[in-house]
Parts: sequence; structure tokens; C-alpha cells
Amino acid sequence: MEILQVVGLGLTGTILAVYVKESNKEVAVLISLVTGLILFIFALSKIGAVIKVLEELAARAKINMLYLTTVLKIMGIAYIAEFGAQVCRDAGEGSTATKIELAAKILVMVLALPIIMAILESILRLLPS
Repeated sequence: MEILQVVGLGLTGTILAVYVKESNKEVAVLISLVTGLILFIFALSKIGAVIKVLEELAARAKINMLYLTTVLKIMGIAYIAEFGAQVCRDAGEGSTATKIELAAKILVMVLALPIIMAILESILRLLPS
């Protein structure tokens, strides 16, 4: 029942942050940040099992590990950017959050280029000359 621990910690951090926010907004943001970091680290510890299964599936399907690595990096960028953007929004910095999301989208696009090129090359090979 790890979900109960996750929800319990999240609710405790939220209640504490809301309570403290009235007297000290900066401390409330720090409480939210620490709560979020703890939850994020917990989630990261569980991702190892998912990565192992994906690697096994990729090996069985004879997929180039470069592609799997790229997809995993893209997923990491997405999760980290979402976490950072939410922390910024919690702190009232929506503009910074938007810029984090934009930077993440650009990084994803750059990482995806080799995969897009491989797909296009495969399509071109299938087309008659």
C-alpha cells in the first residue's frame, strides 16, 4: 500500500504548507518543495523496475538500444520539467514555469531527431524509386 504513504505524505505536506502560508509564504513554498522532492525521489526509485522491463522487451524485439535510451531520456525530461514547472507555479512563478516547459519541449525535439530521421529513412526505403 505504498500509495497510502504517497498520499499521506502529500496531504501532510499540503496541509502544513497551507497552514504556514498565512504567516510565512517563503517557508510554505519550501515545505511544498521538500514534499514534492521526497515524492519525486520515491517515484524515481520505482522507475528502475519499469526500465528493466522495457530493456528486456527491447532486447526481445531486437530494437536498437539507442532508441530505447532516447525514449527514456525524453520521458525523464518530461517528468523533470513537469515537476519543475509545478514547483514554479506553486511559488506563483507561472511565467518561469512556462519557460521550463518550452525548454523541455525543445530538448525533446532535439533528442527525437535521430528517431524521426530513422523513421523517414525507413519510409523512403519502402517507397519505389
